[in-house]
This record gives sequence, C-alpha cells and structure tokens, in this order.
Amino acid sequence: MGKGGFVASVVGTIAVIIIIGLSVGTQKHKQEESRTKVMPKVEVKPKTAVMPKTVVKPKTAVKPKTVVKPKTEDDPIHEAKLWKNYRLPTSLVPLYYNVTLWPQLKMDIYGRYIFIGHSGAAFMCVNETDLILIHSYELKYSLTWGRHHAMLRGLSGAKAPAIKKIWLEVETQYLVVQLSEKLQVGMTYWLYTEFQGELADDLRGFYRSEFFENGVKKVVATTQMQPTFARKAFPCFDEPAMKAVFHMTLIHPLRTVALANATEIIFHNKKLVLQTKFEPTEKMSTYLLAFVVSDFISIKSPAEAKVLVRTIWAQRKAIEAGQGKYALNITGNIINFYQNYYNSTYPLQKSDQIALPTFSFGAMENSFKEKALLFDPSMSSNQDHEWALMANSHEVAHMWFGNLVTMKWWNDLWLNEGLATYVSYLGADDVQPTWNMKDLMVLYEVQKAFALDAVASSHPLSSPEEKVNTPAEIADQFDYITYSKGAAVLRMLSEFLSEPVFARGLSAYLKQFAYGNTVYTDLWGNLQEVTVNLPASVTEIMNRWILQMGYPVVTIDTQTGRISQEHFLLDSESEPDRPSLYNYEWFVPIKWMKNGTVMGQHWLLEKTATHEPMRTNSEWVLANVNVSGFYRVNYDSQNWQRLISQLTSDHSVIPVINRAQILDDAFKLARAKIISITVALSITKYLSEEREYMPWESAIKKLDHFFLMFDWTEVYGAMEEYLRGKVQPLFNYFKNITADWTEIPSSHTDQYNQVNAISLACITGVEGCVNLTKTWYRQWMENPDKNPIHPNLKMTVYCNAIAAGGVEEWEFGWNMYKSSSSAAEAEMLLYGLSCSKDLSLLSRYLKYTLGVNMIRKQDATSAILYVANNKHGHLLTWFFIRDNWDHIIYDFVCCRGGLFSFSRIILGVSKRFSTLFELIWLRQFREELLYSGFINTAFVVHHAIETTKANMKWVAQNKKEVMRWLTEESA
Repeated sequence: MGKGGFVASVVGTIAVIIIIGLSVGTQKHKQEESRTKVMPKVEVKPKTAVMPKTVVKPKTAVKPKTVVKPKTEDDPIHEAKLWKNYRLPTSLVPLYYNVTLWPQLKMDIYGRYIFIGHSGAAFMCVNETDLILIHSYELKYSLTWGRHHAMLRGLSGAKAPAIKKIWLEVETQYLVVQLSEKLQVGMTYWLYTEFQGELADDLRGFYRSEFFENGVKKVVATTQMQPTFARKAFPCFDEPAMKAVFHMTLIHPLRTVALANATEIIFHNKKLVLQTKFEPTEKMSTYLLAFVVSDFISIKSPAEAKVLVRTIWAQRKAIEAGQGKYALNITGNIINFYQNYYNSTYPLQKSDQIALPTFSFGAMENSFKEKALLFDPSMSSNQDHEWALMANSHEVAHMWFGNLVTMKWWNDLWLNEGLATYVSYLGADDVQPTWNMKDLMVLYEVQKAFALDAVASSHPLSSPEEKVNTPAEIADQFDYITYSKGAAVLRMLSEFLSEPVFARGLSAYLKQFAYGNTVYTDLWGNLQEVTVNLPASVTEIMNRWILQMGYPVVTIDTQTGRISQEHFLLDSESEPDRPSLYNYEWFVPIKWMKNGTVMGQHWLLEKTATHEPMRTNSEWVLANVNVSGFYRVNYDSQNWQRLISQLTSDHSVIPVINRAQILDDAFKLARAKIISITVALSITKYLSEEREYMPWESAIKKLDHFFLMFDWTEVYGAMEEYLRGKVQPLFNYFKNITADWTEIPSSHTDQYNQVNAISLACITGVEGCVNLTKTWYRQWMENPDKNPIHPNLKMTVYCNAIAAGGVEEWEFGWNMYKSSSSAAEAEMLLYGLSCSKDLSLLSRYLKYTLGVNMIRKQDATSAILYVANNKHGHLLTWFFIRDNWDHIIYDFVCCRGGLFSFSRIILGVSKRFSTLFELIWLRQFREELLYSGFINTAFVVHHAIETTKANMKWVAQNKKEVMRWLTEESA
C-alpha cells in the first residue's frame, strides 16, 4: 500500500460519509458508554519542569471499562510483560502516519468539547515480536471491529497476523495489541484505529484555547505535544528517536483555517465543513508535531522571499493593529543568520508562527504566547520588545537544534535547549546589534545558572539514560539547569575554542546527523575534529561540566600565585545528593587581566596549581574576564581591597560584565561564608558613580535578598537610607538626560536602567519619586483613553502608584486589566495590581486567580507570585494556598504546567521565610502532602524547608554585622 494508505482511501470518500461516520460516535454517546468509556481524567503529578514544557503522570491507574485485560486462566499473557516498561521496545520502527482529526469547536449536548479522528501508523518490524505497543493517553477507541480497538494489515505483500488481545495500559500509557503470531523481520505493517478525545483546556496534547472577541467566546483547537503529549492526540510511537513522516488532514468548521507543520496541498469545501490536507512532513519526532484550527488571520512575507514566512497568525484585532509586523520583519533575518552561521539551509519550505491566547510555555517552535510574539510599539515595553526578539530567535534556532538534529532521549535534552538558548543570543545580536544581547546573556543565563547550580540538590546536565523513564522523570529535565546552564557551558566552550571554530564544529554536527538523533558525545566528536591546541580532548574537558552537577569557585592568592578550585555550594555544610565521577574537579579555562591589561588564558587542570604571573604585590588581578568561564572567583583579602579601590577611583577600567560579576560573586561568596559580608557590601559603595545597567541589575538582585530577610526589622530602615544615597545620583542622571522624564533614553540597556533608577528610588524614598508615579497614574485615570505613561515605565509606575493609592486606584487598574486588548499591557497591570498595601484588595486579587473568567489560567501562577513578592502580601499568599489547597493541587499540578508551576509557587511564596514559625508551617505542610500521597510535591516543600533553615541561619549570623556596617557608613 502506498503512502496514501488505507486512511487516504477513507479520507477521500464523499463528505457526507465522513460527516456521518464521525458524527455517529458523538450522537450515540450513551449507547457507547456501555461499551467504551473515555479513559478517566485523573489527577497527575510530575516531578519538576521548567521552561518551560511539562509532563503529567496519572496518579491512579483506573482501568477503562472499554477494555478487558486478558485473563491468565483463559489465555496466557505475554511472559515479558513489556507493557509494564515506560520505554518502547526496539522491535518496531515507525515509517509514517496518516492522521485525520476533526476538532469540535462547539460544546456538545453533554457539555464536552471533543475531537474525533482516525489514524494509521506504518511501521517496520526489526526484531521478531508478537506484541505491538503504541502510546495512547486519554483516548477513547471505537469498536468498529467487534471487541478490538484496531485493525492490522500487512503492506508490500506482508501477511498480518490476527489480533489476539487488545487493551489499554493506563500507567505506562500504551495501547497494547497482542498478536496470534509473530511479525516478520523486515516486513512493513499498518495499524489503523478510530478514536475520540477530549479537546480540554489543559494546555497539553490537542487542546482548546479560548478568547473573547467583541464579547463572543471563540475557541481555537491547538497543540502542545512536548514532551509526551502527542499520544493524547492520536496513538503513536511517542519517543524522540522514533522519527517518522506525518500525513495530516484536518476537518474543520466553515470560516476557519487549518495550519500544520507542512504546507497545505488540498483544500475542500464540503459545504458543512472544510477539509485541509497537508504535504508530508520531513522525518521528525512526534513531540514536534503541531496543528491548529482557528479563525485567525495572518500577514505574509513578500512573494519573492525564499522561505515563506507567514508570520504572524493571530487574532484579527492583533493583526489589524499591526502587532505582527515586528516578528514578520525579523524572522527572515534570523533564518538567514542561522543559515550562514550553521552553513546549513533552513530545512523547511515555510515558517508559520502563531500567537495563542493560552499556551503553557513562552513558545514552542511555531506556537507562542501572544506576548512572546506580538509587539505593539505604542503599548509594549523594551522588555516586551526584547522578549519578542529572543523567543523568535530561540524557536527558529530549534529548526536546526532539536528538529533537524534531535537528542536521542530526554536525558540529553540540554543538547536541544542549551544549544538553542546559546545561539539565540547570537541570532538576536545579529538582528539588534546595538542591544548588546551577547553581553546580557551573562545576566539572563549565566548568573541564573550560577544561582541554581549552587545547591546540593542540583543535578548534572546529562543524566544516565536509564534514570529518565517515566513522564514525571522526563519532566524533571525541563528546568533552568537544562536551559541556562546548558547555554552557559556552551558559551564557555565557544570562548575557549573561539566562535569560528565552534561554528564549524556545529556545521559538521548538523550535516552528519541531519534528520537523525544524537547523544552528547556526537557533538564532542565533531568539535574535536576542528580543534587544536587544547590541554585535553573536548570530551575530557566537557564531560566534567555536563556529567557532574555544580561548578567550581576558583581561589587566586595574588601573594603566592597559587590557584585552587573547590566545588561551590551556598551551604558549605551540605552534601551533594549524588556522587561524582570526577570528584567535583573541573578543567577550568582562566582568562585573566592585571591592572586592566588582559594577560591571556591559563588552564587549571587539577585541584591546586601555581601560576607565577598572577603573583603580585601592588597590582590588582581580575580572573574570568568577561565571564568567559562557568565558575566564580575568590581572591586573597589584599586583592579584594585593591579591586574595591579601583572601582571607587575609576570603575571604567574594569569591564562592565566583570563589574556585574564581581558584585554577583562577592555576595554569593559571602552567603557561602567564604568571604566576609562586609567585603560584599563594600563593593556597593562605588555604585553612586555607576550608570551602566548590568552592574546595577546585578547589585539589585543580590540586595533583594537583604530586603527579603530584613523587611520587618530595624535593618530595613538602615538599608533604605544607605541605598537612597547610592541611587539618588542615578535617579538624577536619568531625570537630566530625559529632559525631566519627558523623553526615553536611546540605549536599550539605559532604558532598562531608567526603570531600575525609578523603582529603587521609590522603594528607598528618594524625594519626588512616588509623587512622580502617582501623577502619571492619576493623569491616566482622568483620561482612560490616553495613557501618558511610556510602556517602558508602566510596570514600575503602576506598582508604585497603586501601592501609594487606595481602592480607587486599584479598581481602575483592575478595570483596565479586564478591558485590555494587549497581552503586554495586561501583564504589566497584573503586576501592578499585586503591589497594593491593602490586605483586603490583595485577598480579593488572590481569589481572582481561582475564577474562571477573572485571571487567565496561564497567568494565575504569575499573579500569585507577584502578591507573594509583596512584603504586605507574602503571608496572605501562604494562607491562601493552604486554604485553597484542593483546588491548587489539581489546577496547577495537573493542568497548569505541572510541578514546574507548583514549584514556582511554593518556592516563591516561601522565599521570605526566615522564622521558626514559618519553618513549622512548612514542615506541617510537607507531612500533609506525604500523608496524601503527593510525594513529588512534598519534595518541593522539602526544598523550601531547606531554604528557610538557611535563611534563618543567615539572618542569625549576619543581622548584627550588616546593621553595624550600615550604621557606620551612614555616620
């Protein structure tokens, strides 16, 4: 049978047959209930996830009534019981699928949104087997062939055995087909199924996304398959190495459009419905499959463009307002940059990008949250502008890293995400060269990775394959270690190889493994072939960075030239959760300078070594120039003082990136009790002369911990007074260069630092700051149709004006949020509303996160965290979570991003905890979770307990010393 296969003949029949055939299952729901029951929708609980990209695991394995498991006494079950394993056996290899799906965009008479479909999977037998295991999750199968759920046929002359038994394994998410005979090696077969699924609003698999247009609810049928949700849309071999070609057909309502990975080739108006068939895809993994049915419109690239960039598909009002133009303009440029950088042609004929009202991640290849893709210069801030650029650059990078070449298994997810994250900064820098995106990567990724990888419970970038099996274990891989640390160590690799050499190695890697799957050693091999003059092989160097957790602190004694390394942990008394093959030692590239002159690079290949050139009596030494390596640096006390003196006298001699990193290193080293807290605080004295964004942002992030720990103590007032003196010059500087706040700085980073200046000035009580924000906000209240506040400043202005105001200001902000047609504007108001000091308003706001039509599901986690970050609201948030636990455990752990969202909430709410009472609350909460069987969520609370204990210890050790130092500085 050809590629059209059996399904093609079915799809090719007249429309009436299609409609009637697929409608019967819906109309006869009650009759089918007695024979076929939808797999129960049960609560799920993944372990952890990041980036964004979540996974669920059934909490209970309820057996569907549609299926009767084979009984041993009647018919012996297959001895191996392969269906109990989470990994697919290697007996069968998929070749292609024919999938037809019909999403119902209106609720049926039973109050459900469903989709109906049929699918055929062609596969080859490579090892003898009498068992077909194919992933299936929450799908209900029709009984067209009596008690069987599927039909098996042989292709190209193969004879298909009879189906002996068939059932669903809920826990391992399989449709299990036991055969009467073994399949023949080298022969090809065709498995056909008909099924029905729920078009739920759970943001996974084939789901529905809702929005309102002119007061009318609209429904979009869309997808999020990563990592294990393709099986929720149709039965498939749902593992990344099981690549295949997909033939997609979508049946959809009149006046809607269907999109998929490939270009549409046949479009039929069937009078009652439309039918869109798509070209076969390239050979690809199931998690990359995407399709959408909506009434969205698009703007298109010029006809002469080599790649048809039909960016953006979005709601009509957004496209008509021109919010898709920015992405349209930059996507082609980013594609061209990557084609040149990789020396590899873009692998597809077109690039569709769609902005979805609800989406679980920021973006996924072609699908984006609206804020991540749409940009309105009149409403969006420079941060929104940057996010639109970075999201686009990251997802286009995946067309090569992840799609063209895919990791073999999820334990090497960092190959996809770390590479895409790193090169996304290169693509963004090419499009916006004045923004210094390659430098900002240090703030956004490297420092983030430093913070996350400094705890004993961290994990390596690459785990053993056998340790990652279940959907929950797969979900564990989606965290900021994978994304940010992956990018950071690849940046380091590129630095010591040089960017041109690194690019040549990537090009060879892509060429060799195009449309295939890889492990990390494949990348090392290609880089080694283009590399010379390293002290060890790429494998020997890099395995130490990806196969063991953590990173070193390199200590340099400038009196002796002695250099040493030690595994850096914030809590020096903690023990890593796992052993290391390399005893927590690394091969460390140390690029260094002396008195402002770069001296070269030195490799530290052992625990301790001596490097005579670093020995000095009066000159200052700075290591890790431009933070080219993934490690922190400590110095002898004399060198710390010389660096502080240099910063105070002329900070411009030290590179901007390093000024930011000196602050970050010093405060974290003090937190780990490696240096005195007063050394770290002394570095901030120079900030009254600093005007650059990166050092200020780094300082604010570090000082935020002081605000969190001392917010209700006498230290807080002393901190306010000290920092008021440091930020006052910065506030005045921006007031002057913006003509008394009537203009916006031209520099991208200056625009960010203007926000820092106003925000910190208002927090610390700089004269005129709060009145400035109140005046702007009041002007808007008096004329709601004309907002005078520049988009860059809206978030901080909304926050400070609402904090200084009362019910009237809050109500106005809420009404503006509810009526906003801009995702960016809504996000800024969402934050501003959380800044109120009125507990009744904050309590009301938290309750809105549970409301169906109040705050969107995808925004609820952010709203809760915003209130938790408010010193007046953090305890209120804690009790809100406790009081609404039943709702939250289902809505967040199950349906709103899995454990990643839950983890963000718990860790965000508890990050201020530093008292014995708060520690007791967390311990009680953990016990309740364990008693209820929520082991994975209890682990998150355990992390919060450890953080709280560390906070208590830190406050006890540093409160008096910090107060003494602040008092002396203010004297």
